[in-house]
Amino acid sequence: MFDTLWKNVTAATMAGEGFGIINNAAIGVTGGKISFIGPENTLPKPAGQLCEYVFDAGGRVATPGLIDCHTHLVYAGSRAHEFEQRLQGVSYEDIARAGGGIASTVKATREASEDQLFDLALLRLRSLFLDGTTTVEVKSGYGLDFESERKILRVATRLRDEAAFRVQRTFLGAHAVPPEFKARADEYVDAVCDMMQKLHAEQLVDTVDAFCENIGFTTQQTRRIFEKAKSLGLPVKLHAEQLSDMQGAQLAAEYGALSADHLEYISEAGVAAMAKAGTVAVLLPGAFYYLREKTLPPVALFRQYGVPMAIATDHNPGTSPVLSPVLMLNMACTLFRMTPEEALAGLTRNAAKALGYDKICGTLETGKAADMALWDIAHPRDLSYAVGHRPCHGIMIAGDWHPQEPE
Repeated sequence: MFDTLWKNVTAATMAGEGFGIINNAAIGVTGGKISFIGPENTLPKPAGQLCEYVFDAGGRVATPGLIDCHTHLVYAGSRAHEFEQRLQGVSYEDIARAGGGIASTVKATREASEDQLFDLALLRLRSLFLDGTTTVEVKSGYGLDFESERKILRVATRLRDEAAFRVQRTFLGAHAVPPEFKARADEYVDAVCDMMQKLHAEQLVDTVDAFCENIGFTTQQTRRIFEKAKSLGLPVKLHAEQLSDMQGAQLAAEYGALSADHLEYISEAGVAAMAKAGTVAVLLPGAFYYLREKTLPPVALFRQYGVPMAIATDHNPGTSPVLSPVLMLNMACTLFRMTPEEALAGLTRNAAKALGYDKICGTLETGKAADMALWDIAHPRDLSYAVGHRPCHGIMIAGDWHPQEPE
């Protein structure tokens, strides 16, 4: 017997090659996991004999729940004025050096209470839910001192526990050098390592990230952070090669990083290193679009070397105030020339790999979590095609069904 059984489904499993489509499929769920998926006519008994709770999907398309594997979801304040400045020709680097950018969000976030941050983040999470998202990564990095970073990670934990989402909590203390450490970046790296130790002891950290860039942290400083993470048994990932080639991708690969993210300026040597290490390339079309970048990430090289490509919203207040993973599917295709299948794989199976969750979710397969999105579309390629629509009928997280509207 199943706990629930879905029939009359077009299942895009995202397992193996292509979309992995099974027409006229049935999906059985037991104990929060997929216990059967296949053509409905291969069920061992009629649906009513196998399950009390049988749902007719009405021919809708089912995909794995979308996975937003790179977000900065917890923060306070707005940076709309910086968007206006960039339109007037001021560069991201100049804004950052003038005390704007990350520093302005840090000030607003430090001043906000935990409850205020939770309420703001919950609204953002709701938008991701409406776009079929079941798993989200949440970075810290807008606190840059122990109490504020702790506050952000506590909010991420509450999102996981109270909103019933699958949430990965990433410590990004090395996001920028805070004002109190101005011109003392090496000392701040010491503080980051100390914060990491304490936050890990409080069980608030799942993974560790850093911003390795000419306006961020050097490869030597990043190495120290990764060494500390390694000593604590924490997986790492890296903001790398967004504005210049700092050889961060090679460093990430050296430490077996789950992912290297952005990567517009990565070299072929960096791509080769990622391929050898099994590190996922997380591409962020929202930031590329908002910063009006001209240098494209080398998608052809990633294909050539077999580097898995994930995509994500990179939701943040400064360079990607985007809360629509479905829009990222379209942008990945139109801006980066990914195929619709590559784009959807980038928000499902490859995004799961970028979080180290590929044994848990990311495809519709027996034994994996029953994380599913149900769509009012005819074919999974339709998700990448249209802009401005929200075709998600509802999502399932670990077997629990959440309709977009009351049924």
